[in-house]
Amino acid sequence: MTEEWEDVQEESEDELVRKACSAPEGDLRAFERLVEQHRKRIVADCRYMTTNENIAEDLAQEVFVKAFFGLRNFEGRSSFRRWLQSIKVHHCLNHLKKRQSRAVVPIHAPSLEESEYFQVAPTAHRELEGMDDREQVKRILESMPANLRVPLIMRDMDDLSYEEIAGELGLGLSAVKMRIKRAREDFRDRYQAESRAPREQASV
Repeated sequence: MTEEWEDVQEESEDELVRKACSAPEGDLRAFERLVEQHRKRIVADCRYMTTNENIAEDLAQEVFVKAFFGLRNFEGRSSFRRWLQSIKVHHCLNHLKKRQSRAVVPIHAPSLEESEYFQVAPTAHRELEGMDDREQVKRILESMPANLRVPLIMRDMDDLSYEEIAGELGLGLSAVKMRIKRAREDFRDRYQAESRAPREQASV
């Protein structure tokens, strides 16, 4: 092992990206480190978006393959993590379309102007981050309709902007904001209902 790689575990993501881009053919060490750093989250996100645990690993692997072959075109305008998330979003949306899911269902709402009504606090995001029981998160997300679950994940887990989500889903900005607001409310209601159920059973 060369001296350059002795402290690779402590290297920044940017440095690993630089090394992966400039590595000679067949040298995958830097890219493999990037995969190690992001694999768990990408697999989880693929599972959340598709609600299919059996194919989440395969989808994540395909995301990393796309990232590997596209890495030399990565211009660094955003972080590698954000770029990888974008690939994951595209790949999962394409998968949903191929299986003819109703991941994108139009909300027949009138055109709405910008309003404080849509600027709601990301309560679902805080609950997602604060919950220890990941299985509960998984159950709640899987129980949600795809037209709410997918934009919620894109916004509160992938941290995409409303504009980016609108572009990915082919929706108007106001429709996206309404859908995410509804998704956060739906997630919160389902979470609270699950939390109440054990207490109610115990009191019987």
